[in-house]
Amino acid sequence: MNNLPTQVTPAELTAFKRRLAKVDPILAGVIRAAGKCTLEPSATHTPFHALARAIAHQQLNGTAAESIFGRFVALYGSSGVEALLEAELVLETPDDKLRSVGLSFAKIASIKDLARKTLDGVVPPYDILHTLTNDDIIERLTQVRGIGRWTVEMLLMFRLGRPDVLPIDDFGVRNGFRLAYGLRGMPTTRALAEFGARWAPYRSIAAWYLWRAVDLHKAGKLPAPATPTRIQIVKKKKKVAEKKKAAKKPAKKRAPKAKKSAKKK
Repeated sequence: MNNLPTQVTPAELTAFKRRLAKVDPILAGVIRAAGKCTLEPSATHTPFHALARAIAHQQLNGTAAESIFGRFVALYGSSGVEALLEAELVLETPDDKLRSVGLSFAKIASIKDLARKTLDGVVPPYDILHTLTNDDIIERLTQVRGIGRWTVEMLLMFRLGRPDVLPIDDFGVRNGFRLAYGLRGMPTTRALAEFGARWAPYRSIAAWYLWRAVDLHKAGKLPAPATPTRIQIVKKKKKVAEKKKAAKKPAKKRAPKAKKSAKKK
């Protein structure tokens, strides 16, 4: 992935849709059904704040995570107004105080590691991030405890506005592809990456429409593909129960051998 302009002009998007009609009519159909792309970057907070929020949301539903993160941010605000998290202040906060707002010990360790790496410059401000390639940003930010490639890809798409990011590990993207392209199972990440190369340099736009494909499917408005796409899918493993059942099957009994007649004396 390269460092491309952060804004896609309407003319560029129109040209992309026109090209898709030839190279990928299925995605072109999803785009027609879903309508205008509303993917717009929002960098209202610092990278530290945005990544701390991402850590707080890990393995929790949205409502619970927002409640915990709201209490966390309120530790540094006043009169109920949301404050901007500062790495130095968070690093100085005792762990028991962070636990009191609902953060787990693992998340506290991750957020404090994020704070340390922010102060050390490993996690730079947006004005520096904008000068780096996608791969450089991924390499730097995944050094933080608890920050994986998917989290950084979301930052690239929704904070930095990078137009050519394809989060192949995202369940929604993979499920949207499965539904839109008529697959029997989930595509492998490698197969999705190879197939998605045709969407460059606007793979972020393609990913956004694959998320919309799930919504269209639920509403019964997803166009059916003319023919299912041939792509490698994740093979379902045999159920453990079936294996155990097969192991418990009794071995076939062999028929007893006929006794030899006693020799005549």
